[in-house]
Amino acid sequence: PQRELGFICLSGLATGASWLCYFRALQIGDVDKVVPVDKSSAILSILLAFLFLHESISPLKLLCVVLIGAGTYLMITKKETSSETSGKKGWSWFFYALGSAVFASLTSILGKIGIEGIDSNLGTAIRTTVVLLMAWIMVFVTGKQKAIKAIEKKELGFICLSGLATGASWLCYYRALQEGPASVVVPIDKLSMLVTIAFSWLVFHERLTKKAAVGVLLITVGTVLLVII
Repeated sequence: PQRELGFICLSGLATGASWLCYFRALQIGDVDKVVPVDKSSAILSILLAFLFLHESISPLKLLCVVLIGAGTYLMITKKETSSETSGKKGWSWFFYALGSAVFASLTSILGKIGIEGIDSNLGTAIRTTVVLLMAWIMVFVTGKQKAIKAIEKKELGFICLSGLATGASWLCYYRALQEGPASVVVPIDKLSMLVTIAFSWLVFHERLTKKAAVGVLLITVGTVLLVII
């Protein structure tokens, strides 16, 4: 139906906008700070699901939202580190990460509306096509298409592996959205933050402060409680 198709395409556009903001934020900020802000889209998704999808919201669920929000705040507070961190481009990464979170929450709500009446794999394929078109349009608009030849094979390999992981994630995610409430599916998806933080510690040696560690704990507890209730 045209209604479902329209919402899926809008979800794809929101995904593209979220990615553009997210990867720009990663480019100029620390992974262990950017990711928690991006994952705070779970809070917006819960509120939007209540407003537009009429999903229930209880005092306990609001408490979970507060825990996730408090955890995110603790994770983005300024590190007590050296000039290397202060050399970053101020807080500009934060606004890109925040934009990523806003568009990601819209992605979930629009996707939930559009995916209800069709096969989840077909819906994912349509969204992916929209995202690809949007991304390549941005490449040509910014005149970066000539840089493709300069990409090293190793980097290209990792980008392709990232794409495969994204595809597998989307197939699972939109199947879950089709069958479950967005206010629960989205926070579970955001727990990927734990894997990302562990990876950034192992590979990029980005260490968590005590405040950030408490933040991770609060976000995890809030998310787990959302699943239980």
